[in-house]
Amino acid sequence: MKKKLILIAGPTAVGKTAEAIRLARELGTEVVSCDSRQFYHELRIGVARPTDEELAAVRHHFIACRSVTQPYNIYEYEQEALRCIAELMETHDVVVAVGGSGLYIDALLHGVTTMPDPKPELRLRLQNMLLEEKRAILMQVDPEYYARVDRNNPVRLQRALEVYYTTGRPYSEVVGGWQPTQRPFDTEVRVLAMEPMELRARIDRRVDAMMAEGLLDEVRGLSACRHLPTLRTVGYRELFPVVDGERWLDEAVAEIKINTWHYARKQMTWCRRYR
Repeated sequence: MKKKLILIAGPTAVGKTAEAIRLARELGTEVVSCDSRQFYHELRIGVARPTDEELAAVRHHFIACRSVTQPYNIYEYEQEALRCIAELMETHDVVVAVGGSGLYIDALLHGVTTMPDPKPELRLRLQNMLLEEKRAILMQVDPEYYARVDRNNPVRLQRALEVYYTTGRPYSEVVGGWQPTQRPFDTEVRVLAMEPMELRARIDRRVDAMMAEGLLDEVRGLSACRHLPTLRTVGYRELFPVVDGERWLDEAVAEIKINTWHYARKQMTWCRRYR
């Protein structure tokens, strides 16, 4: 019998962690995370990392396995996750994966495009650009990708420009010529869904719970790392100005709720391809 990977996907706050644990316990297997924000051990509250009790219920992989100061990319993740799954499938017929990071899920299921790394000086030059500069250049050299990329995500803008300047071809063209990689196991994607109004209310409650648990203190402790791309994410970037005394806490919390909802909507759009 061919081995199988069951992947639980869906927007943030929909209940993916609980469902993955339930299924893994039912099948007597382990969980592989595809959540790119939960890789880092310094990020706990703001990324809704599984609790100690949840982690004890079922063995998880790729949770709190890196530091925010350690560069990690989707190519490394694909290779490491596939090795992990291969090892698990030596003793399990089924492995459960879970996450809401679309690019990382795609990498696990289909592989990622092999693209050359840029020269260090090019990467540094692009890293020193303002976000607005990156947007303006990408809009000019690759309007197709610019129209669909998250323009508030500096990592994705950076990568698209790195590919363009390294290959001389638009990122959308390079990706468009890519063919999916066949996996040595069957795959099944189960997308969790919820009525939008209910999901938005759950997001608001989750953000309030995060604040009550101490998210502001978590962000304050990461202040020295705020320049890292990993910290330019929802739940953290809105609170750094609060730590600096430059904005009101209530205003930042409201923005976290709105930005999380916008992120959830993008996740729902991505999930439609698997429903």
